[in-house]
Amino acid sequence: MRCEVVAVGTELLLGQIIDTNSAWLGEQLALAGIDRTHGQTVGDNLDRIVGALELALSRADAVIVCGGLGPTQDDITRDAIAAVMGVPLEADDDVADRILERFAARGRRMPANNMRQAMVPRGATAISDPQPGTAPGLICPVGDKVVYAVPGVPSELHEIVRGAVLPDLARRAGSVAVISSRTLRTWGDSESGLAERLAEHMRELDEAGPAAPTLAFLASGIEGLKVRITVKADDEATAAQRIDAEEKLVRDLLGDIVFATDGDTMEHVVAEMLTSRGLTLAVAESLTGGLVASRLVNVPGASDWFRGGVVSYAPEVKFTVLDVPEGPVVSAGTAVAMAAGVRSLLGADVGLGVTGVAGPDALDGEPPGTVHLAVVVGDDEPVTVRVMLPGGRETVRQLACISLLDLLRRTLRGRRGDTPRGWPLA
Repeated sequence: MRCEVVAVGTELLLGQIIDTNSAWLGEQLALAGIDRTHGQTVGDNLDRIVGALELALSRADAVIVCGGLGPTQDDITRDAIAAVMGVPLEADDDVADRILERFAARGRRMPANNMRQAMVPRGATAISDPQPGTAPGLICPVGDKVVYAVPGVPSELHEIVRGAVLPDLARRAGSVAVISSRTLRTWGDSESGLAERLAEHMRELDEAGPAAPTLAFLASGIEGLKVRITVKADDEATAAQRIDAEEKLVRDLLGDIVFATDGDTMEHVVAEMLTSRGLTLAVAESLTGGLVASRLVNVPGASDWFRGGVVSYAPEVKFTVLDVPEGPVVSAGTAVAMAAGVRSLLGADVGLGVTGVAGPDALDGEPPGTVHLAVVVGDDEPVTVRVMLPGGRETVRQLACISLLDLLRRTLRGRRGDTPRGWPLA
């Protein structure tokens, strides 16, 4: 079963809106075992939409067209589909009733043009529209092929695709393999470094043939790099076994740079580690200006383990509030003193300190991008790392934030002072 996605909207071509729908649909189709071989973006022009649909149907078994189902004059997707089917548009009384009920429930007057959304190509089936929109999706047979029309609003698209489009595709495809993916999140190496670590294993997977798991690298900017593992099997249980086995192999090859899976963030990981060890945390920030504390308090229940933070941006605040010895403030000693000072000040078990040069000018003889990170845990020897981070001022600050949290993670795992080979640059 081959499926093509056609995104409709002049605003997409002009770059006024980013097409996240096509990316999401590609992921969902892959997970459902449906091959997506092509994709198109077309503006709000009837002839061009008709041409795009005809091209898609010439090379795919199914087409999902996103957008152009609204009530305004430029919403012409249903007109284009009717032209491709060679049928007229007809009013669907059930859809019209749902639209009327929707506006009545809100106590609002319904503009007459909303009834355009009740027009359906003859022979097509309307999909119940999700809240809060009024545009229904459509299932439109074209010979032995099918066109699915879904709204462009992401929340409505997601509901219709999950609830109606994917089940209908699965029914048409017959037996479909189970495809499962898992993403390992890493911090501390570049994309080329990850490729080097996994090169031999990836060659082995290529030689094993199409039934073998596949690996893909996904850059996530300041959040590091992801390694996505994908497996195919005849059933869910076998897929789970295969993905678990492949994850273990990849983790063994990558080592401690793997910090989480799928949607887990660095702050959630360190929060769990602190909680499991019964430790509390305090943070002293200079160049990050509160970014570290902001990420930590995003974790539900942070008040159980996060004591608070001090943004000691000015040197005088470091000296008077955190008892940092007077002198150059961009140094390992300053970072350690900040961590120790905030730990004592706020009565925490663990203290973090970060100082450095965000740019654009040098400071204390250190070039922009220089960052000193420190972790102080109880009476243990302080842990400090000096890193050189790439990018402009905001990028350096964000990278310093996650780098400090990663140093805390490594410290709590007992790998103090383990400096990564590189830092994510993509």
